Amino acid sequence: MEPVVITGRGALSPLGNAAQTAVAVAEGQVAYGPIEDEVLGRLDRSGDPEALRTRMAGRVEYNPREVFPGRNFRPVDRTGQLAILAAEGALEGVEVAEEDRRGAFIGLVLGTMFGSVHTISAFDRRGLEAGPKYVKPLDFANSVINAAAGQAAIWLGLTGTNSTVTGGAAAGVLALAQATQLIRDGRAHALLAGGSEELSYEGLVGFEQAGLLSSGGRVRPFDRDRDGTVLGEGSALLLLESQGAATLRGARPLGRVLGHGSAFDTSRGRDPERAASALERAIRVALKDAGSPVDTINAVFTGACGLPGDVAEAKALAAVFGDAVPVTGTASNLGCCLGAGGAFQALGLLHAFEGGRLPALGGFERAPTEVSSLDWCREARTVDCRRGVLTATSFDGVVAAVVLERAGG
Repeated sequence: MEPVVITGRGALSPLGNAAQTAVAVAEGQVAYGPIEDEVLGRLDRSGDPEALRTRMAGRVEYNPREVFPGRNFRPVDRTGQLAILAAEGALEGVEVAEEDRRGAFIGLVLGTMFGSVHTISAFDRRGLEAGPKYVKPLDFANSVINAAAGQAAIWLGLTGTNSTVTGGAAAGVLALAQATQLIRDGRAHALLAGGSEELSYEGLVGFEQAGLLSSGGRVRPFDRDRDGTVLGEGSALLLLESQGAATLRGARPLGRVLGHGSAFDTSRGRDPERAASALERAIRVALKDAGSPVDTINAVFTGACGLPGDVAEAKALAAVFGDAVPVTGTASNLGCCLGAGGAFQALGLLHAFEGGRLPALGGFERAPTEVSSLDWCREARTVDCRRGVLTATSFDGVVAAVVLERAGG
């Protein structure tokens, strides 16, 4: 199989671009804050602000007219815009000209949980309330889950594989896995892979009604007193290439993707033991695929974000790693970014490869009573990080893991 290397990265989060976000996370900065009525109005003009009791979220602020100068951005909704901006960053960083994108057949594998859920909701609502003849044709084009990936490919001239992965909150990690396998199998030479997720009124209301938002407005992964999560938004994409293709164009790898694994928890988190077993299987498959014994792993970047599923994730990590590997993540800084979360974890791990710095699990004070054997990153720490694991658990049972290695091993 073709070895897969990482040669570019791009992102947009409330903390900035890929480099700014990774540095801010390592320094413990938090991307979310109070959401005022004016911001809610921009999310949904017809939304009722009073329906939301919890007013914390992470919002990316940008002016489309400034970031897309001279081009008609109206056909592209927010999830697609975020993906485009992350993709431009990943491609600009390695100086891939537009003509090269078309000739090299660069593709895109995009993970998302909700996709363009606000556009879908607005299209349906207008059709039901005002009548079918009043719906917006542009909204219809964005009312499918793969709209963001398709629009980004059109915008950037990406003529290779175009795929949308919808594995819930595990979608970002799954997208990296799918892109890796396509390159390994020789079905693609270069793919952008990661996730994009927009903050939506519908998502906020849904999470609140389900009792999943933190009343204290703080993401506290794994903590015994965690009380929910805070939603975030953004997009992060890595440029993956076959090692041969990267060598031919003289690209400098940032890292390598060594292995991946996935599984499904049929209890969908209702049975912590079954949920933990599913993630444990996914991690072990990824380690075996990577040819990486447990003692070669220097860090785990987990998707835990202050929800009940954190316990199952902790049990799985304890079963595989015991207290031998530091466990950290990015959700306490960025919030729960759903389908984009795994890609932001990857940015954090790449930054740890380069700077040897693992971010702290913000808000973590006491381990859950069910698990005590993990090496929790209560504070940021310096490590010689050569290999790491990304893990992700969705709300509907999908679990996944990916193993990354520092460039040069």
